[in-house]
Amino acid sequence: MSTLSDLVKKHGIPSHANIEWLHLLTADWQLIADLVFADLVLWIPTPDGSFVAAGHARPSSAATVFYRDISGEPVRKEWAAQISEAFKTGKSVDLKSADTYDGLPTRLRAIPVRRRISAKSEEVTADPIAVVTRHTNLTEVKAPNKIQLSYLSCGNDLLDMVCDGTYPDFSNPTGPRRGAPRANDGLLRLDVDGVVQFASPNGLSAFNRLGIPGELEGKSLTEAASKVLKDQINTDEGLALVLTGRAPWRTDMESRNVTLTVRAIPLKKNGARTGAIVLCRDATELRRQERELITKDATIREIHHRVKNNLQTVASLLRIQARRSQSDEAKESLDQAMRRVSAIALVHDTLSEGLNQDVNFDEVFDRIFMLATEVASTLNTSVRPLIDGKFGQLRSEIATPLAVALTEIVTNAVEHGLSERSGVVAVNAERKQKQLLITVSDNGKGLTDGKVGAGLGTQIIRTLIEGELRGTIHWSSPAEGGARVAISLPL
Repeated sequence: MSTLSDLVKKHGIPSHANIEWLHLLTADWQLIADLVFADLVLWIPTPDGSFVAAGHARPSSAATVFYRDISGEPVRKEWAAQISEAFKTGKSVDLKSADTYDGLPTRLRAIPVRRRISAKSEEVTADPIAVVTRHTNLTEVKAPNKIQLSYLSCGNDLLDMVCDGTYPDFSNPTGPRRGAPRANDGLLRLDVDGVVQFASPNGLSAFNRLGIPGELEGKSLTEAASKVLKDQINTDEGLALVLTGRAPWRTDMESRNVTLTVRAIPLKKNGARTGAIVLCRDATELRRQERELITKDATIREIHHRVKNNLQTVASLLRIQARRSQSDEAKESLDQAMRRVSAIALVHDTLSEGLNQDVNFDEVFDRIFMLATEVASTLNTSVRPLIDGKFGQLRSEIATPLAVALTEIVTNAVEHGLSERSGVVAVNAERKQKQLLITVSDNGKGLTDGKVGAGLGTQIIRTLIEGELRGTIHWSSPAEGGARVAISLPL
């Protein structure tokens, strides 16, 4: 299925501003479809003078006409004349004869789409840039009640604004839609003074839960809300503009442990404001879950921070003990333990700085190389570290054992391969499909008799790479000298 961007590029809509406006419209037209109880289809002109469907919205408040998405399909010949007339004249056109689709009786209306020139100007394009068709399933049409009539009135006003180029609004919220109120969540219709003309049952119940008693119709929404929120210290400064319907914004109201998300849509006719639609949704549970997530993230960061501090304390104690040790063997063992603990602390230090459990391992490995330089200084030698490629983001359960293993490998290259000589330790990292390929090489003495040692360090490396990370590791001595370690890890 082609997207709106694909279709406009394919059929050559030249103006970037027109494309962005159509994206803005289709991002917010589900509300209209719900209010008018009808399918909406966006038609864009083609170079041959015809039209192609570029978007489709089904109503959640009524039965759909199109059980299959028609985006990308050319216009039906029985609709072509009506859509062309709306596009050329810039006026809404109703189909004069009865229409059917897949045996369903439908009513069709074509609405031209104009674009507002800029956010700083009320000027709109003289000619339409596209056409929206409204397809009503007549099998669902019954004698409308008060709620349906109010919804239809609001939806028709929005379609008129689409024709006038005043809907959508550049000031509409374009951020994450999570928690955004919908028509069925709660709807209020305000007049130009902010007085409630109509309140849906769900909308009335939501404000009642907030602490506003009784009916809302005939009352100023701002005055009613101010009585509930008067004792609150922290209140959104833009709330009054939303509750009067003067600004197309979205905000939260909180009282009595109830949180309402409120969104206003100003209604305009001939450039003058005539009232507003206010959508509301009880977001109490949603906001509670968000607060819990924030608390958990902060707790996780604090845990990693404390673990890091404890590990660094352990590493410091090991370092102090190594300096006081009289035995060279014991001193070496304590130094090795200190470096292993420090490698684990580096991962936790990185985790404590972010909100997620992914680690930028390139930053971690840069600090691991610093440990190798520290080892070289104690051996009165010099090491030139080289890093090629990128490790990228790794999960913490991979980063911790990999950091310890690479610390052992790099340290072994310095202690044994480059002992009493200067040299290079080169590391190459490459992501290939779902594999992480790592190569550590040096230009030192190479493997003794071409064999890998069986010490504690080697055992730790094998256990971590092959056992915990389910990877493979291979040691070799290249013909040019030195040693080479190749690691392959599944991601």
